[in-house]
Amino acid sequence: MTAENPYLLLTPGPLSTTPAVREAMLRDWCTWDADYNNLVEGMRRDLVALAVPDEAKRAEYTAVPMQGSGTYGVESVIGTVVPSDGRILVIANGAYGRRAAQIARTLRINTAELSYRETERPDAAETAEFLDENPDVTHVLMIHCETTTGILNDIESVAHEVKRRGRIFIVDAMSSFGGIPIDMDGLGIDFMISSANKCIQGVPGFSFVIARRAGLEKCAGRARSVSLDLYDQWKVMEEGHGKWRFTSPTHVVRAFIEALMELQEEGGVEARHKRYAENQRRLAEGMAALGFRPLLSKEVQSPIITSFLYPDKTFDFKDFYEFMKGEGYVLYPGKISEADTFRVGNIGDVHMKDIEGVLAAAAKYVKK
Repeated sequence: MTAENPYLLLTPGPLSTTPAVREAMLRDWCTWDADYNNLVEGMRRDLVALAVPDEAKRAEYTAVPMQGSGTYGVESVIGTVVPSDGRILVIANGAYGRRAAQIARTLRINTAELSYRETERPDAAETAEFLDENPDVTHVLMIHCETTTGILNDIESVAHEVKRRGRIFIVDAMSSFGGIPIDMDGLGIDFMISSANKCIQGVPGFSFVIARRAGLEKCAGRARSVSLDLYDQWKVMEEGHGKWRFTSPTHVVRAFIEALMELQEEGGVEARHKRYAENQRRLAEGMAALGFRPLLSKEVQSPIITSFLYPDKTFDFKDFYEFMKGEGYVLYPGKISEADTFRVGNIGDVHMKDIEGVLAAAAKYVKK
């Protein structure tokens, strides 16, 4: 920790970034200039390369950055991709799945929802059964890592059932893309959404959608919003070679490009996934030894963020939060309805020495 950054963010994003990522924002850029637009084009190619390991398949995909938070990206996809006569099935086992369903209903889209407990993974067989019984469902959306709890959903099994039935598959990979390997083409994902301030370790300011070109090309005129028209955003970027329709978050984009370079220097997604997984394993073991039991079993736990149960009824999270903040660590409150929990994330510029520091600080609190 430094005077510039007095505490480490142990959250699911925004997260702690490297000095080089922050430093990248010190220069101003012109949104119309070729120097900047060339950076954007390179960024778009890099995102497709991360999502599609098979180089021969990458030409079939495209990346579309969209101003705003991850939720803006989710709404841009739902509002642009589902036609007026379509029906979307949202598979939800947490707040972000429920939010996607709320977006669809608010946009007056015919919406179905398969709901699960927040500690329960969605079942692929139930998805298959629902699709067979509801042939009017044209699109299926699910969350990969549901940070409500930290559960990692089984998108592979669900994708298999969705694609066998010829439906469009949308994955909210907000808190997983860049930190967990995903083969978009191999799984048959048609649209995948993430954000600059998650596992790629940039700063907040834009989301992005990686899409199958053939699917996106069919979306002209479908959008229910001007500013969140994913098709028009893509069309302008294609024709303008990196030009955004409206004001681009230039400094955020440049920071994100630095973060992409740092991801490659670390060894790519596999290496970052290994670091996150080791962080999570040590955190969970160490916190359990102090009396903070993880909410989820190891089998469904993601390497992104961990929910911990309150150790007893007298536990005061606000007091614990302020103590840990004073020690240099910002935690995250719980979000589930089934139990009293708090959450600790380990994505961002967080390493094993930081996890050991968290555990040492938590031990001090327990002993005080």
